[in-house]
Amino acid sequence: MTVSHVVEAIWVFSGVALVVLVLLHSPKGDGIGAIGGQAQLFSSTKSAENTLNRVTWTLTVIFLSLTVVLSAGWLPK
Repeated sequence: MTVSHVVEAIWVFSGVALVVLVLLHSPKGDGIGAIGGQAQLFSSTKSAENTLNRVTWTLTVIFLSLTVVLSAGWLPK
């Protein structure tokens, strides 16, 4: 398994996870997360929202960075 394959796997995983996290967001604060009682995992709804935002932004940066690296061809094949 080459470095390129590992980076591609991380890129695919981050893309799928990013889609799931964006679907969990809601403009009114409920979203799909309310179905499974996600707010109960955290001390407050505000804490859950902040954590969800941080994880989403982190995955966005990872996904976009890997997109640039993969499209530029900077990795050995």
